[in-house]
Amino acid sequence: MAEKDTASSPRPVNPAAPAGGPATPPKVLPWLVLHTVGRLGIFALLTLLLWQFGNLDFFSGMLFGLLLSMPVAYFALRQSRERLSEALVARSMARRAEKEQLRSRLSGEQPDA
Repeated sequence: MAEKDTASSPRPVNPAAPAGGPATPPKVLPWLVLHTVGRLGIFALLTLLLWQFGNLDFFSGMLFGLLLSMPVAYFALRQSRERLSEALVARSMARRAEKEQLRSRLSGEQPDA
């Protein structure tokens, strides 16, 4: 296996858009909303089921609904959680690259071609 030479490329490689410029990071908000609504929906559904069929009072139903919704949401919302994580990482990389580019322009260095 060939090892990566980190000394020759200090900056991470950013994905390129089809036009040759930097790729735009994916949108975070749709995945964040989808994941949040999914978690709240799972919590509400489990709480209602516990109130209906578990004969639990208000506080106990809410508590057990919250506890049971965590592992259920972990498995049921895996795809939206992964997409949200990918979008956040891509957004972070894009912001870091923009910040580095701004710093190089402010310091008067020549931009890389």
